[in-house]
Amino acid sequence: MDFGSKKWEVDLTCYERYRRIVPDYDKFLEYLRRPLPYSIRVNTLKISPERLIKRLEKRGFKLEPVKWNPWFYVIREIGGIGQPGKTLEHALGYYYVQELVSALPPIVLDPQPGEQVLDMAAAPGSKTTQMAQLMENKGLIVANDVDIERIRALKSNIDRLGVLNVVITKMDGRRFFSRRIFDKILIDAPCSSEGIVRKDPSAPTKISMKERVKLSRLQKGLVSRAYRLLKKEGTLVYSVCTFSPEECEEVVDHAIRIGFEPIEVKLPIRGIKGVRKWVDERGRTHEYDKGVEKSVRIYPHLNDTGGMFIAKLKKI
Repeated sequence: MDFGSKKWEVDLTCYERYRRIVPDYDKFLEYLRRPLPYSIRVNTLKISPERLIKRLEKRGFKLEPVKWNPWFYVIREIGGIGQPGKTLEHALGYYYVQELVSALPPIVLDPQPGEQVLDMAAAPGSKTTQMAQLMENKGLIVANDVDIERIRALKSNIDRLGVLNVVITKMDGRRFFSRRIFDKILIDAPCSSEGIVRKDPSAPTKISMKERVKLSRLQKGLVSRAYRLLKKEGTLVYSVCTFSPEECEEVVDHAIRIGFEPIEVKLPIRGIKGVRKWVDERGRTHEYDKGVEKSVRIYPHLNDTGGMFIAKLKKI
């Protein structure tokens, strides 16, 4: 499948609000119209990368290793099977179909074997299962979500991949109840999803200001609750797959105001520092705490990926 020669027919009008903050804006739009190649994460809880690649190559897959992580491969050709989720190896839990930028928040959080970790908005489980790999199935991950249908997908993925250190809960993360405190928390928050259009051209691209404000309020609520659930010196990673400053820097600004200390995000791919000041489509100027510049924006044209925003915060 030649992803490079195809283009999505998608309305990108709503991205005009980011013209002043996105470097090389025209190239940014060009990449948004390109379908995103499939990528997979080898599940080392069940199989080695070498063994899996041999099996998939026999099925006609052509795989390109990702330079910055030995678990990840980009699918350049998929043989006659059509979809990477239709193989026996996928059913056996030998790999997870996962977008590359989706892998970055767990890498930034860096959970260690034996730690107590909360994944506050976990379903369908790409990051939960990746963290279980990083933790070698040791310690505890509490995987929470509010949506029962998404929790079913989460449980299915946890079972399929042989993950043993996860407990699933169903709560609104803003009111998450726990008698334990956590070493680390991941919030991959519900968002306007502007960064996934390369993967899913049916994703909504027209987001009203009212919807943005509602999402920002939800995200701030999750961050506020995370502050109470973290141990002192504990780490929070906040991520969203959107470009909206209301859901990115504004939420990090809120986190700083309630007591979090921003930590510089270091990535194995190219990113742009968070936006401290910008002017929205209504001409209003927004300015945030200088600490938001320690977070990272990932635009599709920088590394041929989807879009993502990541912040790392420490409870002090």
